[in-house]
Amino acid sequence: MSGLSIGDLAARTGLAVSAIRFYETHGIVAPLRNAGGHRRYGRADIRRLSFVMAATGLGFALADIAQHLAKLPAHKAPSRADWTRISKGFRRDIDTRIAALETLRDKLDGCIGCGCLSLDRCALYNPADIAAKHGAGPRYLLGDSAPPTSD
Repeated sequence: MSGLSIGDLAARTGLAVSAIRFYETHGIVAPLRNAGGHRRYGRADIRRLSFVMAATGLGFALADIAQHLAKLPAHKAPSRADWTRISKGFRRDIDTRIAALETLRDKLDGCIGCGCLSLDRCALYNPADIAAKHGAGPRYLLGDSAPPTSD
């Protein structure tokens, strides 16, 4: 049996050997074992680990990444269609994050609807703590309710 040793895989991906073992425990890679019991990885594992590195760098949770990768063949390179399907899901998540960040950016200078009434302007955005009826926390920022409009 041939294949890449864990050291070879670490050198190709830039990951520490311990990180590769960690990803193995989460089902990201599933090495085969040679007659001596040593792990042997396929070239597809380079792509899988590279994908994990990119996705975690974008802030995606390892559990979500592992869930996507679990649907792919374990010992062959994912196809273009596989990556396209996964990227569409990630694109939706990224678009949602962008929208939330834009909302945060646009509301940074005003009340975020937390009901704290600690800012002078809160009386305009949240008079008499009306946001509290929608629940605790930053209701307006989370989009659960709209701040009152000033006439």
